[in-house]
Amino acid sequence: MASRCWRWWGWSAWPRTRPPPAGSTPTFGGSDEVRDPNATALRNKRSRMQVRVKLGKFQLLLDIQEKTLQICVVGSGPAGFYTAQHLLKHPQAHVDIYEKQPVPFGLVRFGVAPDHPEVKNVINTFTQTAHSGRCAFWGNVEVGRDVTVPELREAYHAVVLSYGAEDHRALEVPGEELPGVCSARAFVGWYNGLPENRELEPDLSCDTAVILGQGNVALDVARILLTPPEHLERTDITKAALGVLRQSRVKTVWLVGRRGPLQVAFTIKELREMIQLPGARPILDPADFLGLQDKIKEVPRPRKRLTELLLRTATEKPGPEEAARRASASRAWGLRFFRSPQQVLPSPDGRRAAGVRLAVTRLEGVGEATRAVPTGDMEDLPCGLVLSSVGYKSRPVDPSVPFDSKLGVIPNVEGRVMDVPGLYCSGWVKRGPTGVIATTMTDSFLTGQMLLQDLKAGLLPSGPRPGYAAIQALLSSRGVRPVSFSDWEKLDAEEVARGQRTGKPREKLVDPQEMLRLLGH
Repeated sequence: MASRCWRWWGWSAWPRTRPPPAGSTPTFGGSDEVRDPNATALRNKRSRMQVRVKLGKFQLLLDIQEKTLQICVVGSGPAGFYTAQHLLKHPQAHVDIYEKQPVPFGLVRFGVAPDHPEVKNVINTFTQTAHSGRCAFWGNVEVGRDVTVPELREAYHAVVLSYGAEDHRALEVPGEELPGVCSARAFVGWYNGLPENRELEPDLSCDTAVILGQGNVALDVARILLTPPEHLERTDITKAALGVLRQSRVKTVWLVGRRGPLQVAFTIKELREMIQLPGARPILDPADFLGLQDKIKEVPRPRKRLTELLLRTATEKPGPEEAARRASASRAWGLRFFRSPQQVLPSPDGRRAAGVRLAVTRLEGVGEATRAVPTGDMEDLPCGLVLSSVGYKSRPVDPSVPFDSKLGVIPNVEGRVMDVPGLYCSGWVKRGPTGVIATTMTDSFLTGQMLLQDLKAGLLPSGPRPGYAAIQALLSSRGVRPVSFSDWEKLDAEEVARGQRTGKPREKLVDPQEMLRLLGH
């Protein structure tokens, strides 16, 4: 076992550190510095050592780099890749990124709306990181199932948990389990090709849909429901989702929020897109905006600009061109403020959702402390589809890792997991599901900075660690076949080729088993 593992690790697990072909001029670790391959090989040989490693039931004799700082990151979304990017600034760091999906990029691939391709350009940066000779991607490996966090901690000097928020917050109201009710997270996963949501098959045969929530995800879902399908044909939306949307009978979408216009969670870019959505008109009640003009004078500028746009749309008469566009629109969307869901109402036969019972609310408090309290009045909003968009939440990954189930985060101080030296976290599992990709970048860089500070202070384990060499042996014994980044690039090429046949940027593969078959796994 030891000999076989050494041979496997020495070549296959490190494809970018093989001696280069004769006559080539390689670069290492993303550097433009040209190095002599013979001198590099000699230097590497002198700095290597053989160590015997015990990991679980395995006794491994491994040939490893003596001074390499072995770090693993769990999760390959923005938090994972940005954390790795910062850690690779350390000249001796090697970073392995583990991902439970066979494909990388997390919410950039599975969360960003298909009609927002510019947001996905960050994939180019992540690909550069993955191409570093000191970084490796290992997909199709579920931490907590295929390998445990304690096993990772034995194999690496440090472990960073960056696996995001894989679940949604429940409404916790009667009727939530009825057919016709689903989370916005699952709906987004469905049209974006997330394998676990590929068989969702939402019923869009109704006239009215209600989205509970007023954040960017809620607006994304409303926009996809109301966008003319021909406008989505040139995006990377899945073939199955596009087929269902072509048959959709949904004409009206209501977005319901507990509080008022000053507390909406979406941003001005997404609102502007909704206001200008082809074939759709906004429905806003001017009464919801009474007295708002005076209140917005004191709010921060981004919130002020957003509220002013809402106010103009609700209260000002549109110009002739916009008026004509709205008059000809066959679909509509609206914001219902000061309403809190109390129950999903069943159809007469009790077999599916037919509406939502809402409590009318009013606001108490000021500023960030403003909260919605019920007035005692109720109203029913008929619909055939209910999508809950009240937030994402993280799940615990391993019993050995502390987890705050109420807040849905790993307890930490600046990314250092509390009471577990050498264990770190970044992204949504660190701070909760808030912010945009740029927020996650800053957050992840901070975690990487803390880790490197701890290294400098001598707070991480000393001595060599085997890293992926040991983990590969464990995975192999458990029948797990990891997917490398070069494997992903084969799947990427296949998706692009399939998309080109129909004029799309790609046709996403949605079945993990098909992905593995294409790779010969």
